[in-house]
Amino acid sequence: MQVLHILNKEFRDYFVSPIAYIVISIFLLVTGWFFFATFFLLNTAGMRSFFDLLPMIFAFIVPAVTMRLFSEELHIGSYELLLTMPVTFRDVIVGKFLAGVAFIAAMLVPTLAYPITVSFMGDLDWGPVIGGYVGSLLLGAAFAGIGIFASSVTRNQIVAFIIGLTICFALSLIDSMLFLIPEGLVGAFGYLGARFHFQNIAKGVIDTRDVLYFLSVMFVGLYGTFMVLKEKK
Repeated sequence: MQVLHILNKEFRDYFVSPIAYIVISIFLLVTGWFFFATFFLLNTAGMRSFFDLLPMIFAFIVPAVTMRLFSEELHIGSYELLLTMPVTFRDVIVGKFLAGVAFIAAMLVPTLAYPITVSFMGDLDWGPVIGGYVGSLLLGAAFAGIGIFASSVTRNQIVAFIIGLTICFALSLIDSMLFLIPEGLVGAFGYLGARFHFQNIAKGVIDTRDVLYFLSVMFVGLYGTFMVLKEKK
């Protein structure tokens, strides 16, 4: 299956350059610092501080992970070569998207040390922890869809990063800016907030409306990528 070949290639390519290790190191350094600083300050056995920070951290990290997926190939011209191979737009987009999600999942694996450490120090409720990690994957996948779209619209990786960063930050902050929205539109704009839906899942309650939100953002990003690449063909 061509999707799996592209997935494997792109996932391996992440670890060929030092960028992957730099991104992972920054992610673990930032989350570790804020998590343990808050943990010892509040002296509570929980992961709430980690998951509260994650939407804002992902808004920065995920666009950095995805910015090269199409921009690099458009810049060096290998995208045209890729299209001569027996693959479809769907294969390329889905394969690259899954590689980005797999990298995000790999980035989250070392953070499992946080709840394990907390469980040794207190009575940890694993329900919200499991919900938090499920929500983290959904959030990461949604932002990856946005990041891939941003990467497809430009040959410049930095521009792709800025576009993805702007959209992801907007979705993460919109529920904090509802006081600026007319009262009649608060409900609609509140639903657009990624942090709102993520925090619902991170409480350990997986609501289909929250899952549908992330799947919708993911779909819009991937469909937008398809339309952009189809136009570039």
